[in-house]
Amino acid sequence: MDLRGKTALVTGASSGIGAATARELARAGCRVILLARRQVELDRVAASLGARAAAVHALDLTDADAVTRVARRITSDLGTPDVVVNNAGAGQWKFVEETSPAEAVQMMAAPYFAGFFVTQAFLPGMLARNSGHIVNVSSVASRFVWPGATAYTAARWAVRGFSEALRADLARTGIGVTLFESGVVTTEYWTSNPGSRERVPRVARFIPDVTPEEAARAIVRGVERNRKLVVVPLMMRMTYLQHALFPGIVQWLMTRTGYRRPLSA
Repeated sequence: MDLRGKTALVTGASSGIGAATARELARAGCRVILLARRQVELDRVAASLGARAAAVHALDLTDADAVTRVARRITSDLGTPDVVVNNAGAGQWKFVEETSPAEAVQMMAAPYFAGFFVTQAFLPGMLARNSGHIVNVSSVASRFVWPGATAYTAARWAVRGFSEALRADLARTGIGVTLFESGVVTTEYWTSNPGSRERVPRVARFIPDVTPEEAARAIVRGVERNRKLVVVPLMMRMTYLQHALFPGIVQWLMTRTGYRRPLSA
């Protein structure tokens, strides 16, 4: 897709991958619509985009009614976006017994339900136009499992399943679907969730971290080239290949070198 003159919508756009992707889309020539919970941070990102910032909406993306209301306003004011980037997500790396029911629900709500609601709101317009592109931002946790991140991992598998099923739904249309998966990205997630970084399996710690800007460039290239799957960094793509060839060995290493449950007194 040639992004010049297109309209793109990014969720979770107040920081991290979302903010960086908004800036990269603006550089590619898009008008960008920014969605997230935090108004002040959204306004800062919008200011950095200048005239490329088409609209800013602060809302809870896990609230289906709120998403529907905002989507109607966006469609009325700007039309159906050409590109939707579902980036909003949350979650802590915890064992099941460490996770409250409310935390488990919240981890599934964003990214999975938030992405579903936003896609559902704009897909009819894309289908009517027979063009568009949807990006779902996930994690390598949708491919590998390791100890101590149970609900987080389940939510990322949901995003992967949603992406692959949505692509099948849209196979005979002009709408593309890209699933983006990354290793560790240097965002505020790690400072907001203390103890999570320590749960990265030791075998995976040799894989370089990714900056939000690197992730954003990969996402935009994926849209431009209509890629089904985008994985960063390069070394992680090599790990995917190893997993495809030797799944048992890779999973054994992830488990063996992963975080161990603290022994009870």
